[in-house]
Amino acid sequence: MSASISTDRAQAAGRIAGAATSGHAVVIVGAGPTGLMLAGELALAGVDVAMVERRVSQDLAGTRAGGLHSRSIEILDQRGIADRFLSEGQLAQVAGFAWHRLDISDFPTRHAYGLALRQNRIERILADWASELGVRIYRGREVTAISQDEAGVGIDVTGSPPLRANYLVGCDGGRSRVRKAAGIDFPGWDPTTSCLIAEAEITEEPEWGLRRDDKGIHSFSRLEDGPVRMMVTERHAGPPGRSEPSLRDLSDALIAVHGTDYGIHSPTSISRFTDMTRQAATYRDRRVLLAGDAAHVHSPVGGQGLNTGLQDAVNLGWKLAQVVKGTSPESLLDTYHAERHPVAARVLRNTMAQTALLRHDDRIDALRDSVSELLGMDEPRKRFGAMMSGLDIHYDLGEGHPLLGRRMPDLDLITAAGPLRMFTLLHGGRAVLLNLGERGAFDIAPWADRVQSIDADHAGPWELPALGPVAAPHAVLVRPDGYVAWVGDSAQHGLAEALTTWFGPPAAA
Repeated sequence: MSASISTDRAQAAGRIAGAATSGHAVVIVGAGPTGLMLAGELALAGVDVAMVERRVSQDLAGTRAGGLHSRSIEILDQRGIADRFLSEGQLAQVAGFAWHRLDISDFPTRHAYGLALRQNRIERILADWASELGVRIYRGREVTAISQDEAGVGIDVTGSPPLRANYLVGCDGGRSRVRKAAGIDFPGWDPTTSCLIAEAEITEEPEWGLRRDDKGIHSFSRLEDGPVRMMVTERHAGPPGRSEPSLRDLSDALIAVHGTDYGIHSPTSISRFTDMTRQAATYRDRRVLLAGDAAHVHSPVGGQGLNTGLQDAVNLGWKLAQVVKGTSPESLLDTYHAERHPVAARVLRNTMAQTALLRHDDRIDALRDSVSELLGMDEPRKRFGAMMSGLDIHYDLGEGHPLLGRRMPDLDLITAAGPLRMFTLLHGGRAVLLNLGERGAFDIAPWADRVQSIDADHAGPWELPALGPVAAPHAVLVRPDGYVAWVGDSAQHGLAEALTTWFGPPAAA
């Protein structure tokens, strides 16, 4: 274990001044799904980005997240890489609330499903994409100190000279060293329950399937390649940040619940998860930002953690790129916290609700039955299905058309170049002004280097998850993350303001 991070800026600055440094526009700490997605977004925008990762390879120890929700698949589709994931995973209806499955197969999206795919495969695909885009990863390194000044951030790392960056982004998990070094508070709730997930061999036949009792939640299932996957609730939640679980911990937990450890041996992975629920008080301290688990942790029930992190990255990437390039003022970064903090806050609340519903108690069982009855109705199913799949996210961009602040549907368009999908226009990470009215009605030449102007026709319906049909707009301004920043017509009221707000002032003639 490396030394704890120093928060003394003067000492860190002195060390950095006395050694050769490697400079990058952005340094990301942590090459998990969130960090890799953010690195790809920045590299796609032409920003010099590097990553610091403590693992010496992309290999992932233990069992982590197990798939992608619909909106995450959509954002990968927006970058033209969704097929890489779909070809390796299994399509499934994975949206659910406290184990109540929510069918979203009738939702208005090309990806009305989830994808069962292990995190280690998700990471490897993202790492390949980042590598193709030229992202450099400093592997086997850990951050030991950071120092901010008006011009950038100095970063001390183990095993190499210090790094220097205009901006530093912590994507380094729930125990984030970057967050701690920046002095960002992490308020919330300590764990009340703890579970172990493992893959191992056993010599005795267990009770297969899922079980819920007064001790917690437990399961056994056989994997195709041989080992048994198991989950068992520990007797005590223990303090946050305790050591990694051992085979002895797993054996003790199994004996406490089942009276035997089934002769467990030869584990290939053992992981612990809890219902600890915390969120960073702010996602930005000057030139240091947080994303993914570094910004929010919660129970894994509902499978929202990895997905929320990916979407943090796509919200932040284009904004940070524009600030680095000097296209937009630094204040654009404030919209990252303003938009993503409420999204994660809602995830924290719904995971706490689900955790409570999964407890074993006659009264809670009665409540579960009532909630299940409600979610069996069409409107609650749609509302909760849209929430759990990430398809209902709405950024507060003011009053106006229902599309404003919501995801742009992946329309089938007819353009001068032929048929085209809306998401195809977003593959390069550039914004789009989509004109569905009179051809040539919009002249956005002062922003032409940042925003594509596309004249097109669309004959189909306009429908949003949970909301249903909406009026067809004449024109929409779509941000690189796929969210609608302006809706209007050829009168163009508010268009110049929206273009300036999101994509910087107009270029000089």
